[in-house]
Amino acid sequence: MQKHSADRIGIVETQYFTFAHPPDKFVLEDMNGIGPVTLAYETYGELNEERTNAVLVLHALTGDAHAAGFHKGQKAPGWWHDMIGPGLAFDTGRYFVICSNVLGGCAGSTGPSSLNPETQKPWGLDFPLVTIRDMVNAQRHLIKHLGIEKLLAVVGGSMGGMQALQWAVSYPHRVASAILIATTWEHTPQQIAFNEAGRQALMADPNWNGGDYYGKRMPEKGLSVARMIGHITYMSDTSMNEKFGRRTKDGAKPFKFGPKFEVENYLHYRGYDFVNRFDPNSYLYITKAADYFSMANYTPAVKFLQGIRTKLLVIAFSGDWLYPPYQSQQIVKMCRSAGVDAKCRILRSDYGHDAFLVEFEEQTRLYRRFLKKVHDSTFGPKEPPALIKSFYG
Repeated sequence: MQKHSADRIGIVETQYFTFAHPPDKFVLEDMNGIGPVTLAYETYGELNEERTNAVLVLHALTGDAHAAGFHKGQKAPGWWHDMIGPGLAFDTGRYFVICSNVLGGCAGSTGPSSLNPETQKPWGLDFPLVTIRDMVNAQRHLIKHLGIEKLLAVVGGSMGGMQALQWAVSYPHRVASAILIATTWEHTPQQIAFNEAGRQALMADPNWNGGDYYGKRMPEKGLSVARMIGHITYMSDTSMNEKFGRRTKDGAKPFKFGPKFEVENYLHYRGYDFVNRFDPNSYLYITKAADYFSMANYTPAVKFLQGIRTKLLVIAFSGDWLYPPYQSQQIVKMCRSAGVDAKCRILRSDYGHDAFLVEFEEQTRLYRRFLKKVHDSTFGPKEPPALIKSFYG
């Protein structure tokens, strides 16, 4: 792993694209219309003259558009900073990488914390339900705005993988390939149950106030507990044991109900750190979108996948118990039954679901080889564009 390699990208700025200006509406899957709609996004690298080197990176449940580089004044880089940059898996000397915050989010994209143009107050629970398909349809507007006819690849982990699969199904002629990482074609009852436990913890906080907490006290405790529940599922028994064991916090009194064990202290930190950056209502909406997602939706795979020529690389991790490898294998089995070019690779890792955010070496090798093969077979071999020095400062 190349430590802090994203510092070669340097300072990046989030950009914003707004569409569906009134009286136009962006029509959602449930036929509700909203507008205007804003998507926050970032780009890394340069689009080549042929516009054939664009890679759309799709974030997981609580991610955002800041995937690589640094924001001015901040020390922490983007959430996939060791995968996006010069010479990395998504080489910005070769590819133009785009990452957008999803519709329904709270990091610059339109969501429940945005102003309702009719009331000039935050939407709150008046915001319509959004689906994974709605998120993808909104991203299609952004890609069109950027002048890209066909994406070389869409890439995503967890909920991002759901979006990548939806891209391949909704816009098969606009996507040459898709990389689906630690994901599923639909949530199991257990996966829905974990999300529901988090939602109920949030809504049980009296400060949630039916979603009307803007300008008032935030439901911090409820959202923190929801994050704790979620974070437990992102790691594994092995990784937790290696990281914390049964070590206790220095000075903690025995048999009290504060965070005595190091793992308890860690979960408290994760919970309250999350409160500082995420809108509680967005958490409700986005987890619900993930739960409602079902690629098949009781339709035979051969029907909804028929005619797709998008090449799929599906990645799973052996220690992931939230999205276990069998779900990735199910995706590939469905694709192959419909004649879709799909391959599955199960990578050895004890880290758990979050392995795709921390285990880089094998992922890098696979993605480099896959993207080059797809580019050469789709657009023909071509030398990477020259790096623009001013972009890197």
